[in-house]
Amino acid sequence: MQENEPEPKRTSLYALHQELGGKIVPFAGYALPVQYADGIMAEHKLAREAAALFDVSHMGQVRLDGADRVAALEALLPAEIAKLGEGRQRYSFFTNDQGGILDDLMVSNQGDWLFLVVNAACKDADIAHMRANLKGDVQLTVLEDRALIALQGPKAADVLARLAPGVETLRFMDCKPMTVDGVDCLVSRAGYTGEDGYEISVPAEKAEALARRLLAEPEAGPAGLGARDSLRLEAGLCLYGHDIDETTGPIEADLAWAIQKRRREEGGFPGAAVIQKHLAEGAPRRRVGLLPEGRAPMREGTPLKDASGRDVGHVTSGGFGPSVGGPVAMGYVAAEQAAEGTALQAEVRGKLMPCRVAALPFVKHNYFRG
Repeated sequence: MQENEPEPKRTSLYALHQELGGKIVPFAGYALPVQYADGIMAEHKLAREAAALFDVSHMGQVRLDGADRVAALEALLPAEIAKLGEGRQRYSFFTNDQGGILDDLMVSNQGDWLFLVVNAACKDADIAHMRANLKGDVQLTVLEDRALIALQGPKAADVLARLAPGVETLRFMDCKPMTVDGVDCLVSRAGYTGEDGYEISVPAEKAEALARRLLAEPEAGPAGLGARDSLRLEAGLCLYGHDIDETTGPIEADLAWAIQKRRREEGGFPGAAVIQKHLAEGAPRRRVGLLPEGRAPMREGTPLKDASGRDVGHVTSGGFGPSVGGPVAMGYVAAEQAAEGTALQAEVRGKLMPCRVAALPFVKHNYFRG
């Protein structure tokens, strides 16, 4: 830790992470486990084959009340919230006047209030942005007294259903109040691994007991930030501050699917004109999957060149894909270079390494749609 840097905050599960042998690192202002004793590869496999438990309590949880909450929020992001069914949630992003992404987030309709989950590194800025720009009858409450844990993998439903009967009937992107092992929680069937699974918002003082109860099940085990990153990379999911940021727009980031028809047509959110232009004419660059021909990984920042050596883009996320069995990466390339199969060269340590544009995701999503 650098001198004068604040001490990382601790989540409700910090003592449990230590007890389980987690290797604690600073991340987005929090002390979190990057891995446990079995290592990232084993934790990645656990999420792909059974059930991995992640501490995501560093994320920001926000409640919006008030008669104007929907219209006020729609003025800040391009998602259709007005027709979002009760108990359903949607992925979206705050945009700026240039059409760039301030942060990505989840929004769910809880009937007479909205529940938002925002990224840890952006949450203070997001909350300030909302407080300054939400208009009309809207009350914003930061849910400081809640933890967030994610149970991910094909056995997650079996595990969680033992503590919360009925949770197995939730569909992907349902988000509903449920009692889990006697505790009132808000459970969403979602996550950021590409696998089936759940995110559980739980009172902070109950989080450790619930995590221990889940980990007592034979299919479940703990997983850290390392596996979370390799899983989301294989699933082709963006990491804010890397694959998307204020300089990237949703169309070039291949996130047009998150802008519903009415919002595309009507606009009414920051940067709408730029985003509508990209929708109509195409963005000048695109986020793509990348597969190196060799075994060396392409890391963030690696320059990408075409066959003639011309700079055409760069890598934004890269590493080893345990389920793929080799290195995988994502990055941005000029639109004319974005077709699947396009041959490119990555400049790694002064040498040009062949790679090609690949379809995303690298590993098929296994969400439960009922």
